[in-house]
Amino acid sequence: MSDEAEQLRYGMAGEDTRSTEEKLTKYRGQVGWDYLEPHYKSDSLYFLDPSLKLEAVGAAITADDKAAVEGWLKAGDLVKIEALHAVQWEGSEQLFEALVVSPFVLCQLVS
Repeated sequence: MSDEAEQLRYGMAGEDTRSTEEKLTKYRGQVGWDYLEPHYKSDSLYFLDPSLKLEAVGAAITADDKAAVEGWLKAGDLVKIEALHAVQWEGSEQLFEALVVSPFVLCQLVS
């Protein structure tokens, strides 16, 4: 078998033994409001309380763990970004830690 074919087989999803949280890490990064604003406008941006871990919430969404997500929403630990937030961050230099869990984008403030 060629080296190229062996490399392709190595990357097959079935062989990936990382946890969902570890897999989601590659979709995480620091961004400014200019990156998040289009997601806010498409109604897909959520803000997480600092007590929550982005990957844990992302994993719950991926696993369709409705009880966990509804619990965070009811407690106010996970909130959809509203106009009040957008106005506050528009034009600011604030950085966010963001995670894409399609079709949603989760974010937290960077201290």
